[in-house]
Amino acid sequence: MSSEALTTIPLTSLPKLSQGKVRDLFALPDNRTLLFVTSDRISAYDVILKNGIASKGNILTLISAKWFEVLSSRIPGLKHHFMTLTPPPAPDVVTPDERRMLRGRSMIVRYENHLTIHGLSQPAGLQRCQQLPQPIYTPSTKAELGEKDINISPDEARKIVGEKYAARIEELALACYKAGSEYAAERGIIIADTKFEIGLDEETDEIYLVDEVLTPDSSRFWSKADYQVGREQDSFDKQVLRNWLTANGLKGKPDVEMPPEVVEKTKGRYLEVYERLTGRTLEEALNSLEESEIN
Repeated sequence: MSSEALTTIPLTSLPKLSQGKVRDLFALPDNRTLLFVTSDRISAYDVILKNGIASKGNILTLISAKWFEVLSSRIPGLKHHFMTLTPPPAPDVVTPDERRMLRGRSMIVRYENHLTIHGLSQPAGLQRCQQLPQPIYTPSTKAELGEKDINISPDEARKIVGEKYAARIEELALACYKAGSEYAAERGIIIADTKFEIGLDEETDEIYLVDEVLTPDSSRFWSKADYQVGREQDSFDKQVLRNWLTANGLKGKPDVEMPPEVVEKTKGRYLEVYERLTGRTLEEALNSLEESEIN
């Protein structure tokens, strides 16, 4: 594993179609298949940090590949974009966001003021980080690079994608969250919330699960053993980075460079949750991948 963070993808032999906060998308020669390359870039509060985290791209790619395998075995008929470890995604305009626990300042304020989350009524008396009565579907728009995703209600999502697809998207998102949560719980991890991205195959009119799935970038992972209602939780994700940015008045600011201790602590959390969820170290996974390519 390299000790240098790869924040720029030096691939010039293929046409680059787009660049996101973390991933670059390239067209393959068959004009039907896409190459999705995950960098070591990291973002928080919709802003990309100046420096990255070495091996983060490997972690995100391999953990997504594991989740596609797990979810396919637990959700009959699941359609997804993953083909090999060079996956071809197809992004869409609505990002389902599954929330099971009440957390986050904006969520707390909205709940305390209105007893709702994204327009969905919730019971009175819920505490910070308390499990909701049932998982809820909280969609958002998919913003362009440099812009912020906008949280919307399920009714607003239906207006964007139409009645024909809205129910199918919500059903898929909740099924993926339920299956993923059960798998993670078996390994001592609570998935407090996560984000799924959904694509549409216009030729077959089928809904697909695309992009990254249940990674430390797109989810909040908590330890079941340490979980306590009424307080913030120790997360296996980029909450370390978010906390540092907030504490130093850097939330949402551009051109911020992480200090080495924040880089190492964040990387450590990513590696730990990867090992818990996959049952092997990143080094073991990379070695196995290299051996399969040789053979």
